[in-house]
Amino acid sequence: MQPKTWIGDFIMATQPPANAALPLLYQGLEPLNSGQHGAMKLKRGQTIPNVGQVHAIPVTIDEFIHAQRTYPIIFSAGDQPIPLALMGLNEGVNTFIDANGMPIDQNAYMPAYLRRYPFLLAKLRPDSDELSLCFDPNSGSVAEDGEDALFEGDQPSELTRNILAFCEQFETAGQRTHAFMQEVLKLDVLMDGEVSIQPEGAQQPFLYRGFRMVDEEKLRNLRGDELRKINQNGVLSLLFAHLFSLGLIRDLFYRQVQQGKGPQGLVLPDVGGGAARGQGTSKAKDDAQA
Repeated sequence: MQPKTWIGDFIMATQPPANAALPLLYQGLEPLNSGQHGAMKLKRGQTIPNVGQVHAIPVTIDEFIHAQRTYPIIFSAGDQPIPLALMGLNEGVNTFIDANGMPIDQNAYMPAYLRRYPFLLAKLRPDSDELSLCFDPNSGSVAEDGEDALFEGDQPSELTRNILAFCEQFETAGQRTHAFMQEVLKLDVLMDGEVSIQPEGAQQPFLYRGFRMVDEEKLRNLRGDELRKINQNGVLSLLFAHLFSLGLIRDLFYRQVQQGKGPQGLVLPDVGGGAARGQGTSKAKDDAQA
């Protein structure tokens, strides 16, 4: 049964618990309602605070095909991994969004997690499955001097209804992603990942760890019935999208270098094609050669 979603005055007295962990990039949560926000409007062209210092953004499986053309898709470490699109290889480094929150590459796919900001659906009461449309009041995007009305009288505007629909779609995609990850964990095909990149002229490779990836050998050695099942339910194609995207890690490394965000002292050759001149491999942590 899907949780109900609401926007209105009747459940807005309850605020998110003060000790509740906030999602990535959100600095606060406030339920949207006509009583408090009837005169508020959405500002156009606002950026996301601090996104330029975030190197990995959650993605849903609905986005894998689009995202894997631009970003390496990896899985977070820990017992409950989630898919992440890498925008940089180091904490605090984003090669696709600048320090002002503006896209560096206008043609790059923008994850839905970022496109829904400053809004999201949140469960405000622990004893209820109802989800309420909330926003980050610190975003600067919702204000009386904005351009696009969020309410028409005491009713949500068409813009707000569209925002709610997008957040509902994201929530549903998130549920599908959770189911996908549970299937992947049952298959036991994830391993600790390591990427080794040695640019031309570097005495030693640069190593990147702290994520999980699919072990291709384990995937190949699955039983026939398991392979048939994940081929039919679409899991296999998603795993391949992840594996294909890992080839972009080396390109991401060189994006960092080109933007002056790479390892200290590393400079690309003056001629083009620097990324093709380096060497990069992805392998299991246990098999790593330092």
